[in-house]
Amino acid sequence: MDTLVFIASKLAAFLLRAETWETLLLAGALIALLRGRIRAARGLLISALVALLALGIFPLGDLLIAPLERTYPANPRISHVDGIIILGGAEDGVGTARHHQVQLNAAAERVTAGLALAHRFPDARILLSAGSGALRHLARESMPGAEVMAAAFRETGFPQARLLLESRSRNTTENARFSYNLAQPTPGETWLLVTSAFHMRRAMASFERAGWEAVVPYPVDYRADGFLEDTGWDLAGHLDTLDLAIKEWVGIWAYAASGR
Repeated sequence: MDTLVFIASKLAAFLLRAETWETLLLAGALIALLRGRIRAARGLLISALVALLALGIFPLGDLLIAPLERTYPANPRISHVDGIIILGGAEDGVGTARHHQVQLNAAAERVTAGLALAHRFPDARILLSAGSGALRHLARESMPGAEVMAAAFRETGFPQARLLLESRSRNTTENARFSYNLAQPTPGETWLLVTSAFHMRRAMASFERAGWEAVVPYPVDYRADGFLEDTGWDLAGHLDTLDLAIKEWVGIWAYAASGR
């Protein structure tokens, strides 16, 4: 059942991407042209062009992702930490396996901030939680996200003995559940949760439902710089932020509805 939910969530995420709808508009225009429906084709092409210009110029994703990033404060004051949980999403398992070098992506702050916190709290246990959350990895050589992050830690001379690797999870629900089973936190322990700021609301809800009692959110990897500051032609950047925001809001609603 979990595998079916995983596959369904990935297909839904694909259908919710802004570029998917842009492609459907263009495909509809082509079909209309082939059928001789010039008026309909013209309307679809105009809609596609207007949408493309709006997405390229205006950071619409900032309007959706900024409220998520403001849910928890940055750099919370902390004095004692028993453990630090770092969620995957920053690693490139396929690239790492192919090149035999650690490959990170735009969410690299999850790893760099986690590493800084690990040095700041030398007695804390470090739990790296990530399997593979991409369907394409099922048919390609890849490394689990936790192993990629562990390799990044080891390259800085970090001791392997401090690391706990949870490498089976494919989504946030499994991150929370599998991490709890691995860490077995005791009452009174304080754990930091490190993930992207836009993802923290869903992550905290999942960890609380999984039984974690004292988890302190430590958001990193902020994406929204402000609507006016980001306005200007940046189609790839604006699409990326919009896709992230839509995926996250739908994920929050879906998790709440399913009790995950």
